[in-house]
Amino acid sequence: MRIAVFASGRGSNLQAIHDATLANDLQGVSLALLVCDRPDAPVVEEVKKRGIPAFIFSPQDYADKKDYEIVISEKLKTAKIELVVLAGYMRLVGSVLLEKWEGRMINLHPSLLPLFPGIDAIGQAWRSGAKETGVTVHFVDAGMDTGQIFLQQKISVDPEDTEVSLAKKIHSLEHQLLPKAIQKFQQEM
Repeated sequence: MRIAVFASGRGSNLQAIHDATLANDLQGVSLALLVCDRPDAPVVEEVKKRGIPAFIFSPQDYADKKDYEIVISEKLKTAKIELVVLAGYMRLVGSVLLEKWEGRMINLHPSLLPLFPGIDAIGQAWRSGAKETGVTVHFVDAGMDTGQIFLQQKISVDPEDTEVSLAKKIHSLEHQLLPKAIQKFQQEM
């Protein structure tokens, strides 16, 4: 199964996916494309080192979201992508991609949705005093973190946790859960 990862930042989840494919922990999966909306993002250098093809773009170079999503859609088609994985992609996906990829686009979110949607989910959970939080992989729809939940995993928020230590626990859990979700998707498709 050929997958594309959409990312806007460090790319630690892309690294986790790629490492899982190299270690045969994620069998039958090929990380075939990175789509990144920030040319200066650290993930861009990471995929160069790893030899992963990439489409890097600046949204401001396009008239609107529809225009750059048409280009992205063509890149996905050319790369024969079967699953799109949003992993730290900081844009809402528009109708062009949603229509073509419905049921084949998943997002990783650092909370137990429906709790703490949107940005700063880890900070929201920590500030709320929640006793547990976690990570959710869900199908992408037109809302913000509102799609059907595909896989979730909980962790406890310990009394000694700080927002920083909680973020480390969440990121570690993301790196485990996302490859599991990809494998599960592959087995069920």
